[in-house]
Amino acid sequence: MSQKKEISPEGIYDARTLGTPKMLILGLQHLFAMFGATVLVPILTGLSVSTTLLFAGLATLFMHLVTSGKIPVFLGSSFAFLGGYATVRAAGVEAGYTDAKALAYACIGVACAGLLYLILALICRAFGSKRVMTFFPPVVTGPIIIAIGLILAPSALNNCATNWPIALVAIIVVIVCNIWGKGMIKIVPILIGVITSYVVAAVTGNVDFSTIKDAAWIGLPIRWESAGLSVLFDGEIDMGLLITSIVTIVPIAFATMMEHIGDISAISGTVGKNFIEDPGLHRTLIGDGIGTAIASLFGAPANTTYGENTGVLALTKVYDPRVIRIAAGFAILLSFCPKFAGIIEAMPASTIGGVSIILYGMISAIGIRNMVENKTDFQQSRNVIIAALIIGLAIGINFSAAAGVSFSIGSMNITLSGLAVASIVGIVLNAILPGRDKAFVEDPDETLASSLGKY
Repeated sequence: MSQKKEISPEGIYDARTLGTPKMLILGLQHLFAMFGATVLVPILTGLSVSTTLLFAGLATLFMHLVTSGKIPVFLGSSFAFLGGYATVRAAGVEAGYTDAKALAYACIGVACAGLLYLILALICRAFGSKRVMTFFPPVVTGPIIIAIGLILAPSALNNCATNWPIALVAIIVVIVCNIWGKGMIKIVPILIGVITSYVVAAVTGNVDFSTIKDAAWIGLPIRWESAGLSVLFDGEIDMGLLITSIVTIVPIAFATMMEHIGDISAISGTVGKNFIEDPGLHRTLIGDGIGTAIASLFGAPANTTYGENTGVLALTKVYDPRVIRIAAGFAILLSFCPKFAGIIEAMPASTIGGVSIILYGMISAIGIRNMVENKTDFQQSRNVIIAALIIGLAIGINFSAAAGVSFSIGSMNITLSGLAVASIVGIVLNAILPGRDKAFVEDPDETLASSLGKY
């Protein structure tokens, strides 16, 4: 048996010897890795970019506080709730409210969805995360992680398609820096790819600077009219719209909780530590759930653990949670600068797509490695069936004409995403089929990062 490669708690690169300047740059890279998707959510929903940055940073710091600073995890905007926002906003506008007020009601629904995390956290605390994780073994979480990456990949390609030459600049620079770069260049390929592609886009006239020119340098990041708290303090509450929001949005949390478990498993596989056991799944759920609830009350989108940053961990091989906290600090500081929000909004979609296509592919690779590390036995027919149905349903439903499974409860119409349906089916099948697989291996043979570093 080959000797296991020793890896420091901070990763193959010891962050303690990198120094403050390099740590700041690494934190900035994590900020750039998350902001493409994080900022896209408020753009699509109509929420504030600045508020989103503020509460992404605050939620991340809260998560690190709850988990004793052990996990290199970043919380950013969740795409899973886009359909819920759109449904509630349409219902609110139809009832005579402005878009902002309708979004405020949607935010109340998201806050309630965040509180659902606390229920699962209590179950984990009462019965133990190991017992709970028997319902979420690698044969379930692995395919879910693979599906997350595959579902995200088309959005990266669509962004690339807006200007393929600019996207290729980002892709090529990331590859060159990661494969042939030396020293710090090898550690921050994403940041260099973003900056280079952005500069090329600006020089070639592919950036609209009008939003940057008109934006102020300093401003408050809270936009009260779309904050969930405004529903509670500004006049009479429309109970009908409030109930519609809660019933429509809360079920989406079942999908995002599965995504949370998958992401924490992915980070565990990348770093080579079992974060499900220590600091515990109940702690990560509390951090994610409360972070989402508070963010939505102030008008920010729902938060979720971010696979993009897991991809950066695998690329850089620096796992020190302090780097993530630095990124959170940057997000908070920049949320008070509308000028910076304008810079982000002006960034070409092709630049975001170029770096995202690598990171999204890395997410799927992490899912594969999660199953390999935990020695999932695919000679068992039950494991093949579970994995096949999860991937088939998640991808098939997501890209079908309906883009979800819809049903009605009374007068309420509820739509479950492909990932939600696939997660439920996978969990149920794993529970009822004989030969249930083991949960999470506590001591994997080697980390995903070291494995990827060979190729």
